[in-house]
Amino acid sequence: MINVGVLGASGRMGSAVIQALTTDSDAKLAAAIVRKNSSSYGKSATENEPVHFTSAEELQPDQIDVLIDFSLPEALTENLKLAEQYQLPIVICTTGLNDEQKERLAQAAETVPVLYASNTSIGIALLEQLVGLSSAALPDADIEIFEAHHRHKKDGPSGTAITLGQAAAKGREQRWEEVNDGVRTDGVRSEKGIGFSVMRAADIVGEHQVTLAVDGERVEIGHRVSNRKIFAEGAIRAAKWLKEQAPGLFSLQDTLNLQDILQRLLKR
Repeated sequence: MINVGVLGASGRMGSAVIQALTTDSDAKLAAAIVRKNSSSYGKSATENEPVHFTSAEELQPDQIDVLIDFSLPEALTENLKLAEQYQLPIVICTTGLNDEQKERLAQAAETVPVLYASNTSIGIALLEQLVGLSSAALPDADIEIFEAHHRHKKDGPSGTAITLGQAAAKGREQRWEEVNDGVRTDGVRSEKGIGFSVMRAADIVGEHQVTLAVDGERVEIGHRVSNRKIFAEGAIRAAKWLKEQAPGLFSLQDTLNLQDILQRLLKR
């Protein structure tokens, strides 16, 4: 049994993680962390567990084995400091990080285990691999990525969409900075460019589709999520795995052992 501290505990995904922990046989909620000015501060985090929303300053680190962070990008620095101070593994699930913040992840990973996942769905981890393989197999295809999320999501393209674009570029051994066309506004594509389109509407949980098109045919690889529980369960799974690791920077891919699976399949 591992004890989990949830950062950004009162948000959509923080709440989903807390709910998933109530039925998990190997992990339990040990701390639900919010800002002191949060309307949830001091309230009970669950109906059946004696855990209340508390602040990071009141954290009791000896009762926690691993942290899961579903807060906002602006809280990343303080959350990483917390993990470093108490030597706690941390799963970062916050999207919309800039290059400086990603560098900060690498710095923290020198002293504590850090797993960064822009999307904690196992299906997305598989999709990332398929995109890389397809891009390598179709080096001349035009690549476009569509993503859709709920009306309240602030960043776009989503962190997951960008990760998929980077997987496509990696499959072709291209520099991401040179092929990232961003969200198309004029409809004109650059040579070898990877472009994005974004939709924000209603309560869409998450949809991603990567299209690889050549003259006469196209390959479409997609993924849809209808319940946030998928992300919560993926984050908890990652936390269980991360607890046993030495300091370093990891991804959800590392937890799945996909390389060994692929090699085994190719030998058949």
